[in-house]
Amino acid sequence: MDLGIRGKRALVCASSKGLGRGCAEALAAAGVELVMNARGAEALVAAAAEIRESYGVPVTTVAADVTTEAGQAEVLAAAGDVDILVTNAGGPPPGLWSDWSRDDFIRALDANMLAPIALMKALLPGMIERRWGRVINITSQSVKAPIPQLGLSNSARAGLTGYVAGTSRQVAPFGVTINNMLPGIHDTDRATALDGGVMQARGISRDEARAERMATIPARRYGTRAEFGAMCAFLASQHAGFIVGQNILLDGGATNATL
Repeated sequence: MDLGIRGKRALVCASSKGLGRGCAEALAAAGVELVMNARGAEALVAAAAEIRESYGVPVTTVAADVTTEAGQAEVLAAAGDVDILVTNAGGPPPGLWSDWSRDDFIRALDANMLAPIALMKALLPGMIERRWGRVINITSQSVKAPIPQLGLSNSARAGLTGYVAGTSRQVAPFGVTINNMLPGIHDTDRATALDGGVMQARGISRDEARAERMATIPARRYGTRAEFGAMCAFLASQHAGFIVGQNILLDGGATNATL
């Protein structure tokens, strides 16, 4: 399928690895020019070089912490007028409800709610003026069904979801869509870290931790960054203009919900 976005320009945050990289690769395969962001310069430059070589699209890199105002300013200055925005940031650490302080919540809000909102506020006016734009926020399956040990993530991402619900309907008349992708467990560094926590807490091997988690997923496996990226590229495509303010689960059926 021709996604109809060849020659468009996309800013993809936290895209040197994991789900963000999956999105960057899928957009590049569709002929989209990329601005890739991540905190670590070395991994970012390496990922960008591989994507340039594989897909032949221009790629600009910006090594900056997009959860900070300074990082946002740096990324936006390099990005310029983008047609597609993919927001993404690593989730806050797991823990127990009684352990989290106000500072913990502020850090989670900065990363997983306020940073995406700041980028949208900066880039939506240009999309509205050009009468076309796509915003895809990578959030979490916890928006649909909270995960007890991820209370910081539950809270911050739910706040972003509420913001998108209202904002998406205000910008839709101008040909601009905003939607959220809600990943479950994918085979990324985040999954490795979560599995490591289970290993340490229960004294089991990594294979055992993975097998137990897979048993809770109807698809009986972890997702891949490639299939996640494919959905991101579709939401960014010319074919997705009637999809507005939706929260799309990519979790192998793990979230036990009707709607």
